[in-house]
Formats: sequence, structure tokens, C-alpha cells
Amino acid sequence: MIRQAILAMDRGHQGQLELLEEYFEVIRPQKPDPERTIREHAHEIRAITTFLTPVSRQLIEALPNLEMIAIGAAGLDHIDMKAAKERGIVVTNTPDVLTDDTADVAMMLMLNLARRGVEGDAYIRAGLWHQQGPLPLGRSLSGKTLGIVGLGRIGQAVAKRAKAFNMDVCYFGPREKLDQPYRYYDDLHAMARAVDFMVLTCPGGKETEWLINYEVLEALGPDSMLINIARGSTVKENDLLRALSNRAIAGAGLDVYAHEPQVPEALFTMDNVVLTPHIGSATIETRVQMGKIVVENLLAHFEGRPLLTAV
Repeated sequence: MIRQAILAMDRGHQGQLELLEEYFEVIRPQKPDPERTIREHAHEIRAITTFLTPVSRQLIEALPNLEMIAIGAAGLDHIDMKAAKERGIVVTNTPDVLTDDTADVAMMLMLNLARRGVEGDAYIRAGLWHQQGPLPLGRSLSGKTLGIVGLGRIGQAVAKRAKAFNMDVCYFGPREKLDQPYRYYDDLHAMARAVDFMVLTCPGGKETEWLINYEVLEALGPDSMLINIARGSTVKENDLLRALSNRAIAGAGLDVYAHEPQVPEALFTMDNVVLTPHIGSATIETRVQMGKIVVENLLAHFEGRPLLTAV
């Protein structure tokens, strides 16, 4: 196979760049003028790889021979999909492989909120157990109701785990999934009023932007908690800060934020939040596999074979 030129917007996952270099001519935007690198190789570049670096319409239009965008993530909200479709550019991502790890993070956040795990660690390290006695009581997951926003692959994996914790599960989404045994809500506010925990596993993008606003959080109520492992854009961040500060909800576990890696400093001093730095798929096993899928999709495209994970 001819060594095609690939524009690698970032290093991707562990071992991915090295694997790409075995099969392709890899071009990387060079500082201090990355746009110059792209201009110099514009006519050579046949594909783009990216993890979380955005691929804009401007970039797509600047590459006349672009055929493919291979994403090392499940989400598509950082790609101008409309521009890609207009050009007939193939897009692939890495779904499924990250499902279990991301669902695990949802349960980790939920458990840490309910059982005060992170708070308990800090309590011991600060010497407060000896000085002030036992940590205040947490809450049990068993017997509680979990509402899932977006019952896709990850949502179903969260539901499976929640059932193992003896939780009742329901879900909200654009349509009922008749192959799923859980109660369906077509009204997000109604589901919010009915649950003790709400987990967001829906896709990002315009359709779900600010889906969770103050009215939804108020419906969730002062004894319930929000978990977001979806995208930061799904939550109106100022409304969440307001709901947390005035205890309109009991707490929040957040793995994603509106303007990553910037996180609102107001969250740092709140004792009713648990924060993680977008680690949903961040295990060695999963990230290595994601990198391999990126490369395999590229090889399949240029060898004329069916793609592994076409969008």
C-alpha cells in the first residue's frame, strides 16, 4: 500500500502515533505556526486523526484531497459533521470499547457522592477523624431510583451496574426502547421528580445542549444527585452552580465540563461535589484499544475493506 499522508491533530492514545508511523506518512502541526504546516502539506493530506482536538469546517475546506476523519473517541461534537458530509468525507469513531470503563466512572462518582468516599479520604488526611469524631453519615444506593438520560450503550451499561446495587432504574430519551425492561419517561422533568440519582449518558451536540437547566435541577430536588459522564455542554453550568450553592440538589459528580480543561473554581470549595478530569475511557487497556481501532479504520479505508466503526 502507498504510504498515504495523515494529519495527526494530536498524539492520540498510547502507542497510536508509533503505529500510525509504521503505515503512513504522519504530518503533525508544528508550533509556533501549526497552520503553516497544514498549508504546506494541504494537497498531500488524505486523512485526519484526532482524539479531542476539534476539526472545523475551515480545516476540512483547506484540505482538497481529504477522504477520511478517524476519531479516537466516541463523541462527535468536536467535528464539523455537516462539513464532512457535504464533502463525502468518511468519519469513524471508537464506540463500544469504552462503554464499560465509562459506566464504571458513573458508578464511582455515584458511590463517592452517596458514601462520601473522597470526603472521607480528605477527612482522615486532615486529622479530623481524631479531632471531630466520625464522618457524617452517607446515603445508601440500595433501594434508590436511578434515572438515566440517554439509554444508549453506556446508559445500558450503567443500568446493568445499578441493578447489581439493587437500584430501581428508569430512563428518558427521544424514544422508548422496547427491548429494554426499564420504565420510560418522555418528560425529563417528570423523571427528575421521580429519581434519587440522575446520570447523564446522552450524546453531546446541539440537540442536547443545556438539556439540564435550573428547572430540571429544581425538579430533581434537594435530596437527589446529578452525575454527568456525557458532555459538559449538556448542563447549563451556571444553573448547576446555583443549584449546588443553594442546595436545590444534594450534590453532583462531574467527569465533564463546559470548557475543559477549565473547571469553575466555585466547585473547588463545595463539599457536595466530586470532580474527575474527564477520565471516562482513561484506562490503559481501553485507550490502547481505541488507538488500534483508529489505525485499523484507516488501513481498512485505504485498502478498500469495510470500516470497523463508520459513523
